[in-house]
Amino acid sequence: MIFVYMVLAAQFESFVHPFTILLAVPLAVFGALLTLFLFRETLNIYSQIGLIMLVGLVTKNSILIVEFSNQLRAQGKSVVDAVVEAATIRLRPILMTSFSTVFGVLPIALGLGAGGESRRPLGLAVVGGVLFSTFLTLVLVPVLYTLLSRFTRKAKIEEDLFEEAAGQHVRASELGIPEVEKATA
Repeated sequence: MIFVYMVLAAQFESFVHPFTILLAVPLAVFGALLTLFLFRETLNIYSQIGLIMLVGLVTKNSILIVEFSNQLRAQGKSVVDAVVEAATIRLRPILMTSFSTVFGVLPIALGLGAGGESRRPLGLAVVGGVLFSTFLTLVLVPVLYTLLSRFTRKAKIEEDLFEEAAGQHVRASELGIPEVEKATA
């Protein structure tokens, strides 16, 4: 998990956003363990492989929301407007990829085929973890993003706006950033 955090911190150039993204992992693990318990399956090597798979599968949803929110904030939108728009626009891709993952793993979860009974815990862990975390991350990631946004550097977002303005020859006041007057000597 530390390695995943470090990769996300490098990707987002922030130490705060990886916390928002990695929120989905405990939710997925809880959903997987709950599903295994409900279906009276054991925590064996197959279900542990399923738990490792979940780390990559469920962080994707959070990355979609956080990355798009950051892009909207770089365009000058407020935190709340950015995260609401990002969650709304990214809802369909998140649901489509999550359901396609669930339906792809469903034959394994049902234990179909030769040796299917031994691989069943893997499928149940993945299906339960993806379903549980998908619906909770759609609510909790925007909330946590909004709460943790006060710890992100506002200067970084303004730097991105200035770079964009310089490339497009747009005045800073047009982007909602007050211009700094030059001191006369």
